[in-house]
Amino acid sequence: MAQYWGIDLGGTKIEGVVLDESKKPLVRLRIPTEASGGYPHILSRVQKLLQMMADECGFTLPSVVGIGTPGRIDVNTGLLKNSNTVCLNGKPVQVDFQELLRAEVVIENDANSFALAESLFGAGRKTMRQGTGIAFGIILGTGVGGGIVCGETVVHGAHGIAGEWGHNELLPDGELCYCGRKGCVETVLSGPALERFYTIRSGGMWKSLKEIAATAEADQAAGETIERLLKGFGKAIAQVINILDPHIIIVGGGVSNVEALYSPVARREIERHLFNGTLDIPVVRPQLGDSAGVIGAALLTVGTC
Repeated sequence: MAQYWGIDLGGTKIEGVVLDESKKPLVRLRIPTEASGGYPHILSRVQKLLQMMADECGFTLPSVVGIGTPGRIDVNTGLLKNSNTVCLNGKPVQVDFQELLRAEVVIENDANSFALAESLFGAGRKTMRQGTGIAFGIILGTGVGGGIVCGETVVHGAHGIAGEWGHNELLPDGELCYCGRKGCVETVLSGPALERFYTIRSGGMWKSLKEIAATAEADQAAGETIERLLKGFGKAIAQVINILDPHIIIVGGGVSNVEALYSPVARREIERHLFNGTLDIPVVRPQLGDSAGVIGAALLTVGTC
């Protein structure tokens, strides 16, 4: 029986899944990343999780593993870049994982893994069912990223950075981003950025984004925060649509749970910046929940097993 093993390597947690031949999960486990332990420790945590999965399902360790990770592999150097788990940057993660795990390792950006899973098996499956079309899957969470799927294939581009809308400038001279630039989309629309904005507007009070969204009508600072989200999202995503013109946009990550993102107000904010007169494509929630990234990682191994 074919098995497809995937790892979703996040900044706070590492999740693993084993899919059967029909792409149904046989086992799914997660453990803390413990990123503060540094690069070698993160590698060992992935190794530990794989052994836990093998013990859980009674299989031997795999010969091929798909790993979704923040950041991208530099096509020229083979080193990871642009990761907000900064200890991974500049490291030959694919080579190191292959040596440690004694397996073939397929590395993919986590947003690409999310986009692939949702396009083929989640929110985009009807739109993409003929094997054609373009889907833009985005992550709005602790960070902001994106992935492009054309037909059934992830688009990487010449530099391997296709879909990285989170580091386009949204606010000139805005907040400093970890990437070294100011005013990136990530510094405005990520969950932590929105919570920081609320804290400033409220005079020092902190709320989680979930609480901010729930109290937006009664709390002026919360209302201003959600307004900032909708205006910023509208402008930033319209720039992507003007260039890519995808058939569907799938919004993942913690910020995707804010109901207002799917409202008529949000669509009007996109249309304000759109070259087309109206927004004629769906902007939707993911259907695979928080399993999209890890399922996408496992799908990377299809055809290699």
